[in-house]
Formats: sequence, structure tokens, C-alpha cells
Amino acid sequence: MRGVSAGTRDAVLAVVEDEVRGGADARELGDDLFAVVDVLDSAPSLRRMLTNPSSANEAKEGLVGSLFTDKIGEPALKALTTATAGRWNSARDLAHALEAAGVEAHLTGAEQAGELEEAEDELFRFGRLVHGDPALRTVLSDRAMPVARKQELVSSLLEGKVRSSTLSLVGQAVAARQRPFELTLDDFVQIAAGRRDQLVATVRAAYDLDETERSRLASALQGIYGKAVHVNVIVEPALLGGATIEIGDEVIDSSVAGRLEHARRKMAG
Repeated sequence: MRGVSAGTRDAVLAVVEDEVRGGADARELGDDLFAVVDVLDSAPSLRRMLTNPSSANEAKEGLVGSLFTDKIGEPALKALTTATAGRWNSARDLAHALEAAGVEAHLTGAEQAGELEEAEDELFRFGRLVHGDPALRTVLSDRAMPVARKQELVSSLLEGKVRSSTLSLVGQAVAARQRPFELTLDDFVQIAAGRRDQLVATVRAAYDLDETERSRLASALQGIYGKAVHVNVIVEPALLGGATIEIGDEVIDSSVAGRLEHARRKMAG
């Protein structure tokens, strides 16, 4: 998000952060914002009215009040009012920013509860579970299936097994509003890591790394990137040995399979 949209989004995020740190219920605030996003996604004309720069802020605030008062809490209403008072490059940016604010609300709540790292790990592990289950992956990626049904499925799988923030975030990720489900979930993992001032390294190895190996790798990567690194490991026996490491857009391939492929390409000219 760029330009005036980025500035308004940052103002909305600041309101959400202040509300949660001021005692607002983080899960309620996050879920309320996700509910508003659902309404905006289904009503393009409403998005346009709420982002129209020629409309007076008082008129927008009145429309927001008539539609959402008694349906969402005061903290979410405050964030929404801040959003509609700002300027946007496009009407869709309003819903995108409110989704981001909902994510931040849940993660801020997890952080305050001392559960941010655990929530991050739960999001990552569920992503790997879906990736390794073709049937489940197909269902959650099926754009023809209503989002509500996907959320019901996710709840049946995770209810009582993960933190409430994790369940809400996975439920929002299945909407796949901007990117496919797995990429959206990975975005949420990256946001959580960013709140802990860490980078995330996704390591694909032929075998699982023990705690000592993970610690050594994290220390080595911290020396390279100058920032703490959280290591997530995906076991892929096809790599034969070694590992590939992904940090953001960078990929370090030291796997046996990778070296063999490199040699094959050189021989082929």
C-alpha cells in the first residue's frame, strides 16, 4: 500500500494499537474489524461512498454509525471512523487496511498475553499441516466454496487446540482476500515475527533439526542479517542432505539435491 493510503492505514493501525494497550478486548476488536471487512467486500458501492474524497467526514461518520453502531464495539467503530476520515488511493485499500488492523489487534493481544511466539508457531504449523494434506489444501483453496464453510471446517479442526488469536487469524486467512490461503497465512507469520523484531527463516531439510542445530543456524543467520532469526523447519527427504533456507525473497540452497541439479545444468551447458 502506497501514497495517501499508506498514511491512513498507519493512522488506523495506531488507533488499534492504542485501543488494545488501553484495555480493549483484542479478540473482539480484531473479529469486529474482520466483520467490517466482510461487509465492505460484499458492498462495492459502500466502499466507494466511504472513500469518496468529496464527501464530508460528518456524512461518512453518520453512515458508519447508522450501519455499524450496536453491531461492533466502540474500539472497532473508532478505528473505522478514523479510516473513513482519511484519504485512499482506491476504495479497496480501505478494506485491506482494516484487515491489516484486525491482524494487528489479534497479534497485539497475543503479545500482551506473552503468547506471541506461540501464536506464530501455531500459524506456521497449521500452514504445514495444510500443505501436507492434499484434500484439506484443495478444500481451503477452493474459491467456489463459501468462506463461512471453510471457517467452520477450520474451527472444527482447531477449536480448543490453539489460542483464540490463532483461530481468528486462520479463519481470516481462508478468505484469501489478496493472496492464496497459504501465502496469506505466511504473511501473518511474518507480521508476528516482525512484532518480535525477528526475521523468519524457513528451512527445508532432509531430516528434522534438533534444538542445538536450530540454535546454531539461528546464530549464524543472525550474524549474516544483523537481526534475530526464528527458524521454522520443514522436513523434505527428497533433498537427500543439506538444506535450503528461505528468508524473505532470498534463498540459500546447500542441499545435496540442489548441488546435483546445479552440476547437471553445468554438464548440459
